[in-house]
Amino acid sequence: MKSETGLKTASDLSDKDEPIYQALMTAIVEHQLPPGSKLPEEALSEVFGVSRTGIRKVLQRLAAVQMITLTPKRGAQVATPSVEEAQDIFRTRSLIECANLPAVLAHCQGPHLAALEKINQQEQQAHAGHDGAAAIRLSAAFHIQLQAISGNQVLTEMVTRLSQRSSLVVAAYGAPWQHGCRCDDHDRLLELLREKALDRLTDALRKHFDHIVASLHFERSGETLPDFARLFAAKGA
Repeated sequence: MKSETGLKTASDLSDKDEPIYQALMTAIVEHQLPPGSKLPEEALSEVFGVSRTGIRKVLQRLAAVQMITLTPKRGAQVATPSVEEAQDIFRTRSLIECANLPAVLAHCQGPHLAALEKINQQEQQAHAGHDGAAAIRLSAAFHIQLQAISGNQVLTEMVTRLSQRSSLVVAAYGAPWQHGCRCDDHDRLLELLREKALDRLTDALRKHFDHIVASLHFERSGETLPDFARLFAAKGA
C-alpha cells in the first residue's frame, strides 16, 4: 500500500528495506559514497521511492554498524573513522584473523582452496582492468572466505563487519589508486595455506595488515553531496 504522495509507507518497507540497505552499504564499501558524504533523507526518499520514515529506518541500521553517523541538525553522513579508530580496526582484524588460523588449517580442504583461488584470480583481473569496486569487493571476500573455512560463524560475521569498516578506512586515508589489498600478498597467503605452514602463514597475514596500515595517509576527506540519482537509478520504484 502506498501513501497519498505515492511513496511506500513504513509498513510496506518492513520487507523491502533490505535492498535499500544493501544498495547503500555496497555504495559505501565500494567507495562510490566516500567518507563525509551527506545522506539527506529527502534525496534518498525520492531516489528509492519510499517515505522519509522508511529511509530513516535504513540509515539507523547503517549507523548501528558504524558505517554512517547520525548527528542532530547535521543529519546522516558516511562515517569518517578517526586515525586511532582506523588503526584499531586493522589491529583488531590482525588479532582475530591470525588467532583463527589454526582452526582454518584444521578444516581446510581442496574445495576451500579452489574457492579462494577463484576469488584471488578474479581480484587480479579486477586490478588489471582498473575495476576498483570489484577489487574492493573481492579483496574483502578473500578474507571472509578464508576465515569462514574454520566454521566459526560468529567470527566470520565479525570479520565481515570489520572488512566493511576497513573499506571506510581505505576510502578516507588510502591513495586514490588504492583498492582493496595487494594481490601478491594474497598469492603468498594461498601458497602457505596449501603448505599448511601455520607459523609462516600467521606471520604473512600479520605483515599483510601491517602493509595496509603503512600505505595509508591519514588525511581527512571533505564533505560531499553525491549524485544519488546516478548511483541508484535502477534501485527506485
